[in-house]
Amino acid sequence: MFQNDAFRALDRHECLSLLAKVPVGRVVYTRQALPAVLPINFSLDTDASVLLHTSPDSDLVRAIDGVVVAFEADEFDAASRSGWSVVVTGRATVVTDPVEHERLSDAGPTSWMPLGDAVFVRIESEMLTGRELRGTHGTR
Repeated sequence: MFQNDAFRALDRHECLSLLAKVPVGRVVYTRQALPAVLPINFSLDTDASVLLHTSPDSDLVRAIDGVVVAFEADEFDAASRSGWSVVVTGRATVVTDPVEHERLSDAGPTSWMPLGDAVFVRIESEMLTGRELRGTHGTR
């Protein structure tokens, strides 16, 4: 296997630390039997799950509640050709417990979209993978 010092896999702790530093990621799910990707702001909960705050009537909530999805976040610098990407894979569920909903209303993410009524969606971090690309200044 080819060894490349510019690329390395990240451990769980590194993945969570990097996820905590960015405000937006992408939910990867199935919509009408086709792959769909939606950028959305998020936060991490104390149990390392990804939290989303969105409209209860959204197509997203209808498509992902109770199913396994992927969530990806990254940060790259084109000039230095460096960055990282983290993917969380797990079951997404709408938070229905009133006590938990109240806690997340105080400590969870705030939607960037104006919402009247809103729900929280939790994506369990059942599988967490990450990659880091260290800068290389090679030719194209």
